[in-house]
Amino acid sequence: MMVQIAFLAASALVFLGISGVILRRNPVVMLVSIELILNAANIILVASDRMHGTTDGSLFVLLLMPVIILEILVAFAILIALFRGESNADVDELSSMSG
Repeated sequence: MMVQIAFLAASALVFLGISGVILRRNPVVMLVSIELILNAANIILVASDRMHGTTDGSLFVLLLMPVIILEILVAFAILIALFRGESNADVDELSSMSG
């Protein structure tokens, strides 16, 4: 029963993340939405471990979390460098910034 609840919660997080990436044009909101999708994948890995009685997915989550955190930090640093001094941060304007 608890595994099904975890899968439902993960699918809700995936839905929210995908809708945030598609509907929003703010890059910070898009990065947070991508983080939701990655956390949903981690929930699925841990729930499937509980369902099968193994620890392989939990170990993979422990190895994956620092990589996800570093990815988000690098993306935020790039966004800060791109939008420094601008009042409007829009993803559609990123293409006009290229040389």
